[in-house]
Amino acid sequence: MTDSEAIREDNKTIPKTQPRPLKKELLEKKFAVGVDFGTNSVRAVIVDLENGNELGSNVFNYKSGRDGIIEDDSDPNLARQNPVDYIEGLESCIKNAAAAAKSNASKIGLHEFDPSDIVGIGIDTTGSTPIPVDEHGTPLSMTRRFKDNPNAMAWLWKDHTAHAEAEQITRAAHAHDPDYTIYCGGVYSSEWFFSKILHLARTDPEVYQAAASFVEHCDLMPAVLVGDTRPQQIRRSRCSAGHKAMFRAQWGGLPSQEFLSGIDPLFDGIIDKLYTETYTSDAPAGTLCEEWATRLGLREGIAVAVGAFDGHMGAVGTGIVPGTLVKIMGTSSCDMMIAPKDDVSDAIKGICGQVDGSITPGYIGLEAGQSAVGDIYAWFRDLMRWPIENLVPKLETARGHSESDFRAFSEEAKDIVYHVLTEKALKLKPGQSGLMALDWFNGNRTVLVDPNLTGLMVGMTLRTRPEEIFRALIEATAFGARVIMDRVAEYGVDIDRIVACGGLAENNPLIVQILADITGRKIEISRSGQTCALGAAIFGATAAGHFANVEEAQEKMSGTKHSYRPDWENNQIYNQLFMIYKALHDGFGVNGNSSGMSSIMKDLLEIKRSHRSD
Repeated sequence: MTDSEAIREDNKTIPKTQPRPLKKELLEKKFAVGVDFGTNSVRAVIVDLENGNELGSNVFNYKSGRDGIIEDDSDPNLARQNPVDYIEGLESCIKNAAAAAKSNASKIGLHEFDPSDIVGIGIDTTGSTPIPVDEHGTPLSMTRRFKDNPNAMAWLWKDHTAHAEAEQITRAAHAHDPDYTIYCGGVYSSEWFFSKILHLARTDPEVYQAAASFVEHCDLMPAVLVGDTRPQQIRRSRCSAGHKAMFRAQWGGLPSQEFLSGIDPLFDGIIDKLYTETYTSDAPAGTLCEEWATRLGLREGIAVAVGAFDGHMGAVGTGIVPGTLVKIMGTSSCDMMIAPKDDVSDAIKGICGQVDGSITPGYIGLEAGQSAVGDIYAWFRDLMRWPIENLVPKLETARGHSESDFRAFSEEAKDIVYHVLTEKALKLKPGQSGLMALDWFNGNRTVLVDPNLTGLMVGMTLRTRPEEIFRALIEATAFGARVIMDRVAEYGVDIDRIVACGGLAENNPLIVQILADITGRKIEISRSGQTCALGAAIFGATAAGHFANVEEAQEKMSGTKHSYRPDWENNQIYNQLFMIYKALHDGFGVNGNSSGMSSIMKDLLEIKRSHRSD
């Protein structure tokens, strides 16, 4: 086997329940709906509760903004979404998934699919993605007064406009007893709940004052299906509250009003607008109301589970157990683990939280991750197709051709460029390019927790090729993943196996093989191509009482299909390169280190911001 080949092996673990043709007498089969709200689209799947098989699915692409994201050319940190897209997408994808299930039923030996056999619905979303709402729970951007105001929309997880507020919250927490950030890595992030709310208060006080509450996307969607979105009645997610809003039972829930007002008097009264209780996702948020049952063509009264974030439900969809690291690999990455409560006594510095029940009820959920992974590859792909988008149409227009003729080709070029880069990068050996990159193109989520860090490429010459840069970027994301693994290991959390899922894990063997080579670990691939939606369906079924607990559902519905083994020769080279990565990581990323480089990226950003404001 050559160095460029992916080393893949079939999984020897046979799922307890194998997919099999359905017989006529099995018309009592039950199903659940899993709804996965991603960064650019929402997907619904209808899942067989006997074996986890997907009977029907549908994707709805958000219509607003660019690929569903409201942006601002004057502020690259801004990323909002239109809640109208959420509502339209929720209805469209569930209805079309049900239609697909009806169409597919006969193909697997089922006479027909009856929507009345759906027992529950689970929902996951991105996060932290808070939405300012009125007293009825209506997003303010959907009211006449604030229609189309981005500040009244959903503040998407990747919105970093609140970086200054996050730093202020961190400083205040470190000076407070208790330190409210201790169980969310020791640093509060600009991606999270309170920093975004404070930034809203400072930049658009009219919207802030009009908000009766602020509701996470994962909390609002179940409430919509239940038919009661009044903020006081919404069952708030333990997952979102614990990881992003510093909620913890030992200090009475959310941080005290006194603490928050001490950060800024604009926070006065904020706790009264929020909540005092949270729920794990095996609990029902309520049942499907008459209006939405009619709109979706489903049975009124089926269970709707409490929502959670996509990565956390995705971990459940892979079959996460103690000792398993689940890597959800998409535009960003989420690294998930669970541990018995007695095994995690210390607060792990630099991760995105350790929260009781945030993944699997009864265990401590550990979250880490990287702010950009697939986004980095997509950035470089688009950089490489820049001539196709910009130069070719202009040249051909000058020759008399229509510029619009090239739009479709430009879209096709995305896949072509990505394929060529991957194919050429596959032929390179570790270290051959002489390049090393830092993967901070959207800041660092773990372990430095700093949105003001940026990407870096070292070692370029006049002979550097695009495929060498592309491979160095892939290697950088894998080195970043290894840093995260090393951090949790420092705190005694054992990693016995790694399971990867998401679009990158499913579709690009090179990325997974490099991850295996750099970490020196076998990487298993989840059996389901839609693990987040599958996890949501598992919670929907559990909330309905179809399963006694999440673990029982996982035994039937989750598993892995194949794996990638590390190439040990490559691993030895990568171990040398990792030392260089760590030197750059600490030199540019650790404040006040002896290298004198830790301020460079931030100084450049400050100069950039000052010129943008001129």
